[in-house]
Parts: sequence; structure tokens; C-alpha cells
Amino acid sequence: MLFTFLADRHECGSLRIISNLPFSKWAQIFKDPMPAAAAIDRLVHHSVILELNIEIYRMAIAKKNKSKNLTARQGL
Repeated sequence: MLFTFLADRHECGSLRIISNLPFSKWAQIFKDPMPAAAAIDRLVHHSVILELNIEIYRMAIAKKNKSKNLTARQGL
């Protein structure tokens, strides 16, 4: 479905995609490297790619909560 959506939207208007996977691992999503390569090709054509190497807010909160829970359990 994602490939069909990207193919339909290609050259029709703006699209913003946010992913925590690099393009090299997109074959895991599509289960086949050919549609993954075609989808990436459509995405990067006339694109601006912003790569942000920052910690994800929700992941930081989850780590903090896990640390709190481990500390609380050890204190029992």
C-alpha cells in the first residue's frame, strides 16, 4: 500500500515522510528490494532530505521511566 501511495503522489504535490530507518533498510518494510528501490527513487526525485541525528523524545522518556522502575524494584 505504501508503494502505491507513493507512486500515486509522485510529482503531484508535497509529501513529508519521517522514518527512523535509513533507506538502506527499507527493504525490510517492503519485503522485496525492488519496490523499496522504486519507492526511494520516487521519494528522492526533486527532494530535500533532512537527516537529524538526535535522540527521539519518546525514546528518551521511555528510557528514563525504565531506569526509574528498575531503581524502584531494586529498592524493594
